Amino acid sequence: MSRLRSAGAYALGLAVVLALAACGGGGGSPTNPPSPTPLPSVAATITITTAGVDMKEVQIPVGGRVAFVNNDVVPHEMASNPHPVHTDCPPLNEVGALPPGRTGVSGALNTVRSCGFHDHGQPGNTALQGTVVVK
Repeated sequence: MSRLRSAGAYALGLAVVLALAACGGGGGSPTNPPSPTPLPSVAATITITTAGVDMKEVQIPVGGRVAFVNNDVVPHEMASNPHPVHTDCPPLNEVGALPPGRTGVSGALNTVRSCGFHDHGQPGNTALQGTVVVK
């Protein structure tokens, strides 16, 4: 009888090990999925709509960032002036391409100055132009 119990215990133990292995278990601690990277805090948010940008000028402190929210039905790519070189305030170029419904955040603007911006794909569209004033 003790051999039968030992064989049963062995079979049960083997079944548990196989079940854990099939489920990704097996003695290690469960792994958590990585957390999404949070957006950096922003000093101002500019929303893009079918009519253009909602604010033509925002003021932010030195080191601040600007978020652009695309609530339009078409993609946009907000960039620093002048077009096409985008060299006045390079941190604005970090916003990147914005499909509808997406938000992009600039890099930190660390120099006191005014930075013009525009939509790279529509550089002449004044409804999609504005200024970030860094104070």
